[in-house]
Amino acid sequence: MANLSLRDATKTFDDDGDEIIAVDELNLEIEDGEFLVLVGPSGCGKSTTLRMVAGLETPTSGSINIGDEPIHHQTPQERDIAMVFQSYALYPHMTVYENMAFGLEESSDLSDEETEEQVNTAAEMLGITDLLGRKPGELSGGQQQRVALGRAIVRDPKVFLLDEPLANLDAKLRAEMRTELQQLQEDLGTTTIYVTHDQTEAMTMSDRIAILDGGMLQQVGTPMECYHEPANLFVAGFIGEPSMNFFDVTRADDVLVGDGFEYPLSEEMSASIDGTTELVLGIRPENVGIVERSSGPTVFPGVVDVIEPHGNENAVHLRFAESSTDETFTSTVDGMRHLTGGQQVGVSFPEDAVYLFDTATGDALRHRVVEDIEEVQEIGTR
Repeated sequence: MANLSLRDATKTFDDDGDEIIAVDELNLEIEDGEFLVLVGPSGCGKSTTLRMVAGLETPTSGSINIGDEPIHHQTPQERDIAMVFQSYALYPHMTVYENMAFGLEESSDLSDEETEEQVNTAAEMLGITDLLGRKPGELSGGQQQRVALGRAIVRDPKVFLLDEPLANLDAKLRAEMRTELQQLQEDLGTTTIYVTHDQTEAMTMSDRIAILDGGMLQQVGTPMECYHEPANLFVAGFIGEPSMNFFDVTRADDVLVGDGFEYPLSEEMSASIDGTTELVLGIRPENVGIVERSSGPTVFPGVVDVIEPHGNENAVHLRFAESSTDETFTSTVDGMRHLTGGQQVGVSFPEDAVYLFDTATGDALRHRVVEDIEEVQEIGTR
């Protein structure tokens, strides 16, 4: 068990004389026993970061420490780190038992009896005791995933690294394995870095999320912080499904003028944007209300475009009635609510749910506050 730190960790690659920066001066502190998820789109640097921690890539500059010990010059075998790959990387000619025992036999002085005890303990924990005599080709995807995890667990490492381990599983099994992985990590208490491009996995599994884009760290925080207090436009758009709605607006005196609507500025909103005039207004689909038309200053004439039923809720795609384009935005409503394409409605943007971003920099100028949300929830449960 140990905390892990990356300090100005940078990795560049040479592409026929051109320098490609895969990871750019990354600073991260992962606490002892923490489950940190690295998330971002393909090519953002998350797998390269994981490979640097594992020792499969050498940082171009910067340092990586476990506790107070620098490890970036050590070989992978010296780092006391276990990694689970997306492809599972099981030896096809070995049984499940042999796959799980192999790392122990190669890297430790344990007796055969001690090795057997550790393998059996891990197998029991993962519910694969009855599979120990089988070979990988005889296993389902979920069973192979458990074997790959077991091979890492038996080593009792200081750090677990998981590189998109659920990507090859179907949706139902992924949901089941997310829960199992969370419980397993809590039981073991091992410091874990989990890489994924799936923001749902990041939100549901992590203690904290580190969001990368273009090799640069965009934000680190709890799932609630990243969802409700995004640092910039990228984080706001990446975290959340369906994605946050964005509207280009320009400040004109006491209103924000967009295509098809004018949003009145309160004193608090005016103070948050100071002198910025070119902005992006954001609001999450669950906060976009569909109401009676012309029923308030923050309600605008809208038209229903397409409805996507999801069972418990519907994703309703709307457009402003007075918009000069056919661009749509999304509202999520109760699945039992009946709406039809072409229906004229009122679209409500409650002030407490509105985000504002600087168009030039992408920085968040106004967002919701997690403490306020939690306080309301606490009052509501009394």
